[in-house]
Amino acid sequence: MSWSTSLLVPLPVVLPLLAAGIKLTIGPRLPYVHRVISVGTLALVLGVGIALLVLADQDGPQVAAIGGWQPPLGIALVADRLSALMIVVSSAVTLCVLVYSYGQGAADGEESLPLAVFHPTFLVLCAGVSNAFLAGDLFNLYVGFEILLVSSYVLLTLGGTSSRIRSGTTYVVVSILSSLLFLGAIGLVYGAAGSLNLADLAGRIDRLDGGIALVLEVALLSAFAIKAAVFPLSAWLPDSYPTAPAPVTAVFAGLLTKVGVYAMIRTETLLFPDTSVEDVLLVLSLLTMVVGILGAVAQTDVKRMLSFTLVSHIGYMVFGVALGNRLGLAGAVFYVVHHITVQTTLFLTAGMIERRAGSTSSERVGGLARTAPLVAVLFFLPAMNLAGIPPFSGFLGKVALIQAGVVDGTALAWVLVAGSVVTSLLTLYAVGKVWSRVFWRAPRVALPTADGPRGREGQDEVVGATIGGRTITTSTAMPVTMTGATVAMVVLGLAYTAAAGPLMRYSDRAAGELRDRQAYVQAVDPEMVRPVERAGAGNP
Repeated sequence: MSWSTSLLVPLPVVLPLLAAGIKLTIGPRLPYVHRVISVGTLALVLGVGIALLVLADQDGPQVAAIGGWQPPLGIALVADRLSALMIVVSSAVTLCVLVYSYGQGAADGEESLPLAVFHPTFLVLCAGVSNAFLAGDLFNLYVGFEILLVSSYVLLTLGGTSSRIRSGTTYVVVSILSSLLFLGAIGLVYGAAGSLNLADLAGRIDRLDGGIALVLEVALLSAFAIKAAVFPLSAWLPDSYPTAPAPVTAVFAGLLTKVGVYAMIRTETLLFPDTSVEDVLLVLSLLTMVVGILGAVAQTDVKRMLSFTLVSHIGYMVFGVALGNRLGLAGAVFYVVHHITVQTTLFLTAGMIERRAGSTSSERVGGLARTAPLVAVLFFLPAMNLAGIPPFSGFLGKVALIQAGVVDGTALAWVLVAGSVVTSLLTLYAVGKVWSRVFWRAPRVALPTADGPRGREGQDEVVGATIGGRTITTSTAMPVTMTGATVAMVVLGLAYTAAAGPLMRYSDRAAGELRDRQAYVQAVDPEMVRPVERAGAGNP
């Protein structure tokens, strides 16, 4: 690894923060310059992520020692196969969501989402997500969580309506609780092992007493389970996300819970491989799947239904983590990539439904297959992908996880296999019910007509109903940027199906790297390899 390649590693964190500072300096003036800076920055981060993905796959983990201080004392940012893949997917998703926000009106003119606040905060959120994916020590991982959480507080409550303040308060309280648990767990880890560097801890925790290691693992998993919305710590999510504007809800649903899942994957494979909590995680993954999807089936609002399916499908990822074998981890990595994209796309489509009909309630909306056929197609494709209909990537990811459960062969794993199939069928029922009501059934209230004022991008706009203390602006034609960004997300989801072979092989290589900890440890500091080898924890 050369100095020039390691220099790339901090860029996904530094570039958005630098752009946010420039935009705050500019203020609300020059909206075109704001757009160029925002889109250009995230496009550049995407390019850096692709470069890191290629380098990590060919040459092994890429490491940057911040400030020149070497691990374990210094702060290390590490881009291995998994974290580089997460950077690529997250930057592609946030770029599309940002473009979508221009047409939706969330960033370029609505008083409820002022330009000078939304764009810098969104970029800070992107920096926090990247920092969490690249963090090479527990405290920097905590810092990444706090960066993205603080920015998410602002985005969730922009506009100051009663519903957003109420849901934002719930989100803040739960997030503070999880952060306190995480910080307490970090203190316990440092007190027991004397280090916070992940590569260093891989050897130190192996030498701890089994009971102490179990306490540390449970403490970390409890904090990450709240952030990932794992049952029974998931009740906060369905009431927190749906009230936010569509771009905010989409990026929250697609990314924030996956950062918690990523933290679980990283710590379970690197610090606590093959431990006794795997059966507990299997039970929690089953409960997360079943309880979440039962909640989705009972919903009549599209956004709330999607929020419950988000909780439910976190269970699939935890399933792969709990199995711990290479196939299970590969399936979990593949499914994380799939779900980030598909879930984000569905929430963007829900925003289009709201803009067209003034509501996302299936009790009010209907007939959109005739009046908005493009929206119908853009909802149908990712919905079928989420349900796992062949040959979509959702089906392929679930097949990999089911195969991993069959390979495991325990009774509990077979129960999870059955539960995952039932959850997939219920997901199909939930999205099918929404489709039949929102798109096929005749509308129960009159849809907006084209006699309103001309919109910002030329579309006809009329003022719809007041919901949750805010007035919904509706359009008979979707803004170009809003439609284009959603189409791009749908195409990206379909690309996972077309490139399923290469993506699954990459996921398998990432899983192999996760199981064999020596590559990660040696990349951070070759002097740390010997303790891991003596512990016998380097075998896949």
